[in-house]
Amino acid sequence: MADARRLLALAGLTALAGCSFAPAYHPPVAVTPLAYKETGPWQPAAPTNLSAAGDWWTLYDDPTLNRLAAKIGTDNPTLAGALGRYDEARAYLAEARSGLFPHIGVSADITDNRQSDNRPLRGANQPDLYPADTVGGDIGYELDLWGRVRNSVAAGKAEAQASGDDLAGLRLSLQAKLATSYFSLRGYDRQIDLLQKTVDAFSKADAMTRRRFQGGIANGIATGQSGAELAEAQAQLEDVRNDRALTEHAIASLVGTPASTFTIAPEPVDLAIPDVPVGLPSTLLQRRPDVAAAERRMYAANREIGVAKAAFFPSISLGGQGGFQNTGLPSLFTAPNIFWSIGPSAVLNLFDGGRRHAQVAIARASWTQATADYRGQVLKAFQDVEDGLSQLHHLGAEGAAENRAVQQAAQAERLTLNRYVKGAVNYLDVVTAQTTALRVRRQAIALDTQRLQASVALIQAIGGGWTLHDPAASPASKG
Repeated sequence: MADARRLLALAGLTALAGCSFAPAYHPPVAVTPLAYKETGPWQPAAPTNLSAAGDWWTLYDDPTLNRLAAKIGTDNPTLAGALGRYDEARAYLAEARSGLFPHIGVSADITDNRQSDNRPLRGANQPDLYPADTVGGDIGYELDLWGRVRNSVAAGKAEAQASGDDLAGLRLSLQAKLATSYFSLRGYDRQIDLLQKTVDAFSKADAMTRRRFQGGIANGIATGQSGAELAEAQAQLEDVRNDRALTEHAIASLVGTPASTFTIAPEPVDLAIPDVPVGLPSTLLQRRPDVAAAERRMYAANREIGVAKAAFFPSISLGGQGGFQNTGLPSLFTAPNIFWSIGPSAVLNLFDGGRRHAQVAIARASWTQATADYRGQVLKAFQDVEDGLSQLHHLGAEGAAENRAVQQAAQAERLTLNRYVKGAVNYLDVVTAQTTALRVRRQAIALDTQRLQASVALIQAIGGGWTLHDPAASPASKG
């Protein structure tokens, strides 16, 4: 009968060991549109265009950008800090997992002692001096009957996964910031090249005007206008050079290099905008690391509710200790000196002034916050994609119109200058035509830069690549 009772008790404990007070996890269903609003024939969709490794910047086919992007992963201090936080989260997970296993310890106590002559209840035959030697060990194991340890481990695992997603999101953000800054720098290179050629052209025009003035053909107004136009172009050139220098310094910090020792050689290249494979809205939430991190934190908050609820039930542990004890080292390890004890222990808090109820309320509030954060992150993800598509669309149309303006302004500039040389118009007409031509050319370069940066923003909005989560690590199986 005693054996039967023990078997029944063991079976009961085994059944309770699968108990958990965490609510069933059901991620909120995000309203996913069937298609993006800002779409059209100008937007290609070819998922194979992005590498599986997520090296999306290689789409721009720029060796300098490729080299700088590689340095982000190795030398950026902000990313190194995020990697440390990820390692910290994994260490906390390992700490939580230790609760799933027994704790075993050993100890030794070798002492010489003297007891007081006036010790209470001291026997008359007890010696004043005596040795006391103990060598033993102990083992303890908490029976996770209410799921406290298991839920703590699940929450820790989810937090570690969220930290990994944070790391991926920060890496993507830094890469996008680098590409955006790099395209600004190359845009400044193009503007510097344009302004330098403009300064050279205006210098020749100014010299011609002064010769005409000396020959009595032009008046002082024309020389003043040509000189002012030249000085204004020179001022614009220095302003753009300053902007380029500041951008180069920012890139240096991004790649973890002191700005004083960092240089990118000027290169007025006209980079092409790649085809960005956007895909379907239904796949967006699987690619965005910020959305994945929000979902994992929501799951962790769900498990923390179970941890808080488990505090209302007794903590039951199995433990034992044993070893050898003697009044001297000789013959310490002999059978008569063996001691041991084994058995369960339970602790139940009967009154805590509402502390446990407050902890459950805190856990539920954290769940509410995490759920709202997840919904907000999903909405932001779709907004970011729509913003990127809209920018590429409208900036593309604006750029095409601006290129037509460049052609028309160049023609007007050429014809006006020819007519001025022949004396058909005054120099004010030349200044007007040249100023307009310079303005629309700079605006065309600025629009090209904006379109490149918009393509970067769109790539960042769709998660930076097409590497999907392992199905084994999907939200359902992660729990």
